[in-house]
Amino acid sequence: MDVAELSRETVEWDAFVRASADGSPFHLTAWKRAVERTFGHRAHYLVARRAGAIEGVLPLFEVRGLLGGRALVSVPYGVYGGVCAGSDDARRALVEAAAALGRRVGAAYVELRQRRDLGLGLAAKSVYVTFSRPIFASEEDNAQAIPRKQRRMTRQGAKHGLAATIGRDHLDAVWDVYAESVRNLGSPVYPRRLLREIWEAFDKDCQVVSVWREGRVVAGVLTLFHDDHVLPYYGGARRAAFPYAVNDFMYWELLCHAARAGCRVFDFGRSREGTGAYHFKRHWGFEPAPLPYQYVLLARPSLPDVSPGNPRLRLAVGAWKRLPLAVTNVVGPLLTRYLP
Repeated sequence: MDVAELSRETVEWDAFVRASADGSPFHLTAWKRAVERTFGHRAHYLVARRAGAIEGVLPLFEVRGLLGGRALVSVPYGVYGGVCAGSDDARRALVEAAAALGRRVGAAYVELRQRRDLGLGLAAKSVYVTFSRPIFASEEDNAQAIPRKQRRMTRQGAKHGLAATIGRDHLDAVWDVYAESVRNLGSPVYPRRLLREIWEAFDKDCQVVSVWREGRVVAGVLTLFHDDHVLPYYGGARRAAFPYAVNDFMYWELLCHAARAGCRVFDFGRSREGTGAYHFKRHWGFEPAPLPYQYVLLARPSLPDVSPGNPRLRLAVGAWKRLPLAVTNVVGPLLTRYLP
C-alpha cells in the first residue's frame, strides 16, 4: 500500500469519495476551497493506492489553536470528514501517514471526524450525534413521519404570516440572523466570508433558505445539496420569532422543497447530546446516531475539548451571551480561525 500527498485535487479523487460508503455527504474539493480562501489553513490530501488504483483518501487541514499549538483536522468547520477507504489496510495506512505528517508539522494531535468507527483502536470522543432519515416523494408521507404534536407546529408559522424563499439570494441577511443566533448560544460566529466562499464554491449545490415576516428576515439556513442528500448547515432564527414556531416552519419548507427536487435523505446534522437542538430534532422523529470522532494523540496526553459543553468554558460561554452583537460580530470571526 502506497500513501502519498496530492499536490492538487483530481477528478479521480472526487469520484472515489462519491462512490465510497465512507464518502462525505458534500463535495470535499469545494469545502477545501472555501476553508483555504477564508482562513488560509493549509490542506493536505493523502491518497492510498494499491497497484496504482485509489483505495483510500484522507483530507486534512493544518490549524492552530487559541493558546498556540497545532493540529491536523479532517475536516474543520464541518460535521463530517476523516478517512474514506475501501479496505482496512488503506484505513490503517492513511492513519499512519497522518500521524507521520502530524509529527512532521509539529501537530499535537490528528482529529478525524468519522461517521463510523475505524476499528483501529484510536482514542475517541462521544460528544456529538447526527440525525438523518429518508425523504418521501409525497408531502403527506413526509408529514406523517413527524410526530403529531410537532407536525401541528409546522403549520403555525403560516398562520402567523411567515413566508419562505429558497434559492441563491439573501445570504448576507441570513448571516446576520445566524450571527445573532450563535451569540445567544454562547458561541463565536464564523466569518461572513466563510458562508460566501461556500456559496461560491458549491455553486448551485448551495442554496439559502430565508424566512420572512413583515418584510424582515427572521430565520435562515445555508443548505448543501449532494446527490440525493440535503444538509441544512449553518442557520438560526431570531428570538422574537420563536413564538411563531419559526424553526418548525423553516425546516418543513426545506423538507418539502428537497422532496420536490428529488432528494431522498434529510441530514439534520450534528448536535451535542442534551442540547435544545438535540431535543428539537428528536421531536421531529429523527433518531440520533453517534459520531465517533477519533484522535491520534501525538504531543498531548488527553483529548482536546473546546466545545461549549466543556465545564471549564462555562464562564466564557455565559459572558459571550451577554456581549453586544456589534462586538461579537467583530471578535467572533477572529476567534473562529483558531476554533475549527
